[in-house]
Order: sequence, then structure tokens, then C-alpha cells
Amino acid sequence: MHAPPFRLARTPGTATPDDAPHLRAFAPSADCCGPSQDELDRSRRRTRLAELDAHLHCSIIGTCLSTHELRKLVPKFAPLDARHASDLEIHHTAVELAIQGGAGGKALQKALDTRYAGALRRFAGARDADAVLTLWNEARANGDIPPAYWALMSHPATTMEVRQAAFGELHMLSHLVGAANRADLRRLVALEEDNAELHAKIERQQARLHDMSRERDAARDALAEQTSRAAAQRMDRDASALHAKHAALQDALAARDARLALETSRREAAEQRANADEIALHALRTQLDDALALIDTLRAEAQALEDAAQPDDDAVATRALPRDALKNRRIVYVGGRPGSNHALRRWVAAAGGELTVHDGGIEDRKGLLAAALAGADLAVFPVDCIDHDSMNTLKRVCERHQVSYHPLRTASLASFVELMTRLHTNTVPTLTAVPLSRFCLRHG
Repeated sequence: MHAPPFRLARTPGTATPDDAPHLRAFAPSADCCGPSQDELDRSRRRTRLAELDAHLHCSIIGTCLSTHELRKLVPKFAPLDARHASDLEIHHTAVELAIQGGAGGKALQKALDTRYAGALRRFAGARDADAVLTLWNEARANGDIPPAYWALMSHPATTMEVRQAAFGELHMLSHLVGAANRADLRRLVALEEDNAELHAKIERQQARLHDMSRERDAARDALAEQTSRAAAQRMDRDASALHAKHAALQDALAARDARLALETSRREAAEQRANADEIALHALRTQLDDALALIDTLRAEAQALEDAAQPDDDAVATRALPRDALKNRRIVYVGGRPGSNHALRRWVAAAGGELTVHDGGIEDRKGLLAAALAGADLAVFPVDCIDHDSMNTLKRVCERHQVSYHPLRTASLASFVELMTRLHTNTVPTLTAVPLSRFCLRHG
């Protein structure tokens, strides 16, 4: 085939005599001041699917959209049965919708833009046709054809020559894929022939094994018959001795079976005990780790509470939180219990700070939580006295307002004092796993 199966673009200087009147009709006059604003706007925006040449729609639809996507999209704009229509009918209808434009063409345009948004952003940095062609060559070398093909076809800087080059390369790739499929089919035929030969060989071997089995059975039957005749002759000569020997063998076999059954039962019982002991040991180790972690936490909380209770003139008070450590800082406490919340307010006020308490929606409205967190320096919530909805809301609002939040092990004053002391001294807690309470204020 000497001519490509698509229409070539006409570059400047290659106009035919038939095109001369049309070129003269659109030739700029001497008093023309340049392109209009509408033309400039069109040159800067991406080319829509319906504005492309009709011969490009088939390659765009077939390459950039899967049959599964088209089967869900096309029946919305064309009288087709999505379940019984063939893939070819779906493809032809999609190409017709792209050529016609309208709602179907806009839907296909939206599907392409949504699926290949990343490639469109990558190609948006190209300012001329050469840059677009360079990005296309890179994507083709990496095997990332569909996103780059749509980005190239719709790019505002893409010329007809670039589109035809990409179309021709994609067309040749389809030939290469077809050739590869033909090679795979030849290999499949060869494999099927080998498989048939192997099946025949296996059948021959099975028949040979069957014959050998029959010969073995016949030899065994002959041997058994000969043995029975010899045994009958021996039994005739010494029936009593054979009977005694047979009885002894039966007793020995029964004793062996009994010992085997006993040892088997002992082994199974020992394995069950070992498995139970291993499970119990794992549970005890887990409980011990949780208990040790809880002890470390309780020690830290008790030490922090003891240091906070020391007078200012005490030498031990150097390890506690300074009196003005929370000066001009506002802390939002979500959840907790009314009794401990009053103690927390007094303690924070003594340290020079301000504590805003929100009960998580029991009496206070949940809508006030976002307002309370606005402008806060720190948010704190006890994991054993807050519902999941309030906790999730607190995390979202804190991330939105860039407010740091910290969970407390309990709603006690000791946990709060330990956290404030740790944050003030910038120490890393030694607790690795704190057992959390499963009680929820809303759901129980």
C-alpha cells in the first residue's frame, strides 16, 4: 500500500489548483490587523474530541477507552442493548457519537479527560509541536501509549503533521501486535501438537502399566495358589504346630496394635497439652507486656502528679511543670468526666493557661466543637471517656486548623499532668502499648 489509510495535511506551499479559490477566499487582506481574539482563544485551549478529523476518532476511541467503559457509556446516548450488543457495534456507535458531537461526544470527552488527567497535566508544559512530539516519543518508548495519545491529539500546540505522525506510529504498532498474535497462535498450535503427542504417550504407558498389573495379579494368584497347596500339605503333616504358631502370631500382632494405639493416644494428648500450654503462654506473655506497659504509664503519671504537687521552694520541683509553663496558651479538652474536668481547669489555671472543656456532645452541642478548636494551641481527649464520632470530628477539625492533638490514657488528672510535663520537657514516652477502653459514651 503506497498511500497511508488517512488523509495527509496540507502544509504551506503544497496547495493544489483546486484549493486555490478557497485559499484566495481566506487569504488575509492588506489591511488585516492579525488574528481575532476568538482565534487566539481557540489556539490556547485544548482541541475538543468533536473538532478533530473524523479519521482520528476510531484510533482514539479504540486505544484510549476500553470496551467495558464504552459498554456502560454508549447505551446512554444510543439505542443499543448493553448486554447483547457486540464489541464492534459498541465501538462503531462510540465513533459516531464522537463525530456527531452533542451530549454523547461531550460524555466521551469527559471520560477521556478524567481518565488521563495526569497525562494532560504533563503535556500542558509543552509550548510547541516539537515539545509535544518529544513527550509522545518518551511515552511510546515507555509503553504508556493511551494517555500520551489523547494528550497529544487534544493539545493546543499539536499540528496536523504531529497528529498524523502519532496516528501512523500507532497504526504500525497495531500491525506489530497482530504479527505477535500470529506468532503466539503458531506457538499455541505447536504446543497443542506436543500436548497431543504427550497424551498419546501417556495412554500407551497407561496401557502398558495395565498389562503389567494384570501379569502381576496373575503371578500373585499363581503364587498364592502354590502357597496354599504347600500350606495344605504342611498343615496335613503338622496341623497342631501350625495352629499354635498362628495363634502366637495373632497374639503378638494384637499386643503390638494395642501398644501402638496406646502410644498414639499418649502422643495426641501430649500434643494437645503442648498446644494449650503454648496458647496459654502466649496469652500470659501478652498480658504481662500490657501490664508492664501499664505500670510504666502509671509510674510516669504518678511521678508527674507528685512533681506537680511539690511546692515551688522544694528542690524536687525542678522536675515538675513550671508555674507559668502554660501562660497565654489555650487548651481544648474534649470528653472526660465533670469531676475531673473541674480539677483540670484549676490545674491549668495555676500553670497560667486556659482550659476549654467540651463534653463531646452529651450536653454541649457538637457544632460548638469546631468553634472551640479555632485558635486553640493544643487539643486533648481521653480515649476512655469520648465517643468515636467526637474523636473523629476533633481530628478532622485539628487537621483543618493545624492544631496538634494528643490522646490521654484516661480522663484522670494524672494522665493530663503527665502529658503536659512530657510536652514541656520534650521527652518521648516509654509506653509502647496502652490498653484502651472499649466503652463508648454514645453506644455503650
